[in-house]
Amino acid sequence: MRSRGVVPFLIATTAALVLSACGSTADSDESTGAAASGGSGSFPVVIEHALGTTTIEEAPERVATVAWANHEVPLALGVVPVGMAAATFGDDDGNGMLPWVEERLEELDAEPPVLFDETDGIDFEAVADTDPDVILAAYSGLTQEDYDTLSEIAPVVAYPEEAWATSWRDTIRFNSMGMGMEAEGDALVEELDAEIAEATAAHPELEGTRTMFLTHLDPTDLSTVNFYTAADTRAAFFEDLGLATPAAVTEASASGKYSGSISAEQLDQFDDVELIVTYGDQSLVDTLKSDPLLSQMPAVKNDAIVFLDGSGPMGTAANPTPLAISWVLDDYVAQLAEAVGTRE
Repeated sequence: MRSRGVVPFLIATTAALVLSACGSTADSDESTGAAASGGSGSFPVVIEHALGTTTIEEAPERVATVAWANHEVPLALGVVPVGMAAATFGDDDGNGMLPWVEERLEELDAEPPVLFDETDGIDFEAVADTDPDVILAAYSGLTQEDYDTLSEIAPVVAYPEEAWATSWRDTIRFNSMGMGMEAEGDALVEELDAEIAEATAAHPELEGTRTMFLTHLDPTDLSTVNFYTAADTRAAFFEDLGLATPAAVTEASASGKYSGSISAEQLDQFDDVELIVTYGDQSLVDTLKSDPLLSQMPAVKNDAIVFLDGSGPMGTAANPTPLAISWVLDDYVAQLAEAVGTRE
């Protein structure tokens, strides 16, 4: 895996925003609070979301984020949060940060922000201690109570519709709006779309391949098949890569739930699945191939399976986030293409 570098159009913005940290309201030992006031937006900003309406009266100078990956939006736009959630999985060196986040902080020549321990939920006291002007949580599972409590600290940008179902594009758009950087956020989306288009153009064999993200498979009990629906960002990312959604997954996605399951006895519903992505290793192939029902799936017959390390960075990056996309894209697409090449 490799970083494809800072989004080119952001270089000038990054320099301006990092320098602005020196003049922020942060204390000298809290230099992570780069101001977002270099954005192009006007205030007040009013954002409607699933948990209410948030009004941000003026450009925030101290940005905090909670929950998964929201900190990647300000970082991608050159703003270093005063605090963010520590990584609880996919962290390869135990420092609470994923590799693409570490790389971005190095690019910005910035110290790590305060890391919130969210093992048992949001640490409201720790968030309050960072004295934020805004709290970004466009991709999260905030409850109404969580939102109300955080709102007593600072204005909160919550998810637009469903918990944990915000697309990577809307994660960027909503969080960037909260910083007064909507135009910069739109430009970042366009840049990432261009990167994705370039990567997939190199592998036209992916186009239209019906792909399922198999999950929580118990090798000792294959009577139930579990999978992510298109409401989950991992499965939704397949469409960005030119892959297609199998009919049964499309049907299950209508419920709005991010996962589904069917009995193995109904496995004929997956007779159009040409490619499987899952967490596991090669031993799972032997298990699937030895099962009289699962072995009939086209993807299993053809060994068209991509295995991800669920506890490592690669498996984590399959859930697309603003910084992880560039970090993992080439390798992920290459793995998918290699598996597709095994089809009869």
